[in-house]
Amino acid sequence: MEPAPYFSDVAGGAMPERVIWREADDGKRLRLAIWPVGPKGMVTLFPGRTEVIEKYARVAEDLAARGYGAVAIDWRGQGLSDRLKGKALLGDIPDYAHFQRDVAVLRSVVDELAPPGMPRFVLAHSMGGCIALRALVDGFSARAVGFSAPMWGLRLSKNTRRAVVAMTTVLGLARMDLREIPGAGIEFRLWENPFDNNELTTDPEAYAWMQEQVRTHPELRLGAPSLRWLVASLAETTVLAQLPAPEIPAFCGLGTREMIVSSEAIEARMADWPRGELEYYDGALHELLMEAERVRAPFLSSVCDLFDAKQ
Repeated sequence: MEPAPYFSDVAGGAMPERVIWREADDGKRLRLAIWPVGPKGMVTLFPGRTEVIEKYARVAEDLAARGYGAVAIDWRGQGLSDRLKGKALLGDIPDYAHFQRDVAVLRSVVDELAPPGMPRFVLAHSMGGCIALRALVDGFSARAVGFSAPMWGLRLSKNTRRAVVAMTTVLGLARMDLREIPGAGIEFRLWENPFDNNELTTDPEAYAWMQEQVRTHPELRLGAPSLRWLVASLAETTVLAQLPAPEIPAFCGLGTREMIVSSEAIEARMADWPRGELEYYDGALHELLMEAERVRAPFLSSVCDLFDAKQ
């Protein structure tokens, strides 16, 4: 396993046992962090859009305290994994099938780490929840899954939807690759966006920590998504909404002040998940794992309680 850089100065939490490069089957170089295998099993972390492995060191530390190891990835296009050439700050994906190539890398790493029979679990946030749902439907091995505000639909204004339809019709996807989504502003630049304007967390300390990561190491920054990302996201979430839920237990957390993903899509999916539970967190914004401790601790505890029950 080829070693990769890791910025421990801004990570906090548990130091990974290894940080490595791995190539996907299409040649994209991906960065992964591996924390020690725990006695209760291994948790595969599916981060959200813009997120990096350093951001999950505190989550890994909490999982370790409950007896779980963890693996996290920088998805293609973000963190230190290969990005869009010439537009490194633009979040872009032509099709969500490309993310499943990254999932295949995650699967191979977990297969190498986890002894036969060791329990495996998934914890996914936002866009990672969309990627994870597809992976689980396609047979990714997990005894249970935890979701934090999964992106099973996007919260878009009518004007944004109209603009996307109009631009797609007039320009065609091939010519939209390097265009930001309509109305993209400072809220997509974490390193500049003030706390009072953020839609991620109500905790000023957590927000300052997230900003410190991308201010100290600009190479970790990611800005607004492309129109192509938006169209691909709408296409994937539309297809997933029509598929049955996987036959595994699931716990899903959702803040009552969610402003980024569609709460209605989450509610519809969890209402149709035979062994699924949806819990609301009063006053919480999008990132439950980066929220104030009054939210973060009970959410993560509920996820681990589910994992404990599936040993």
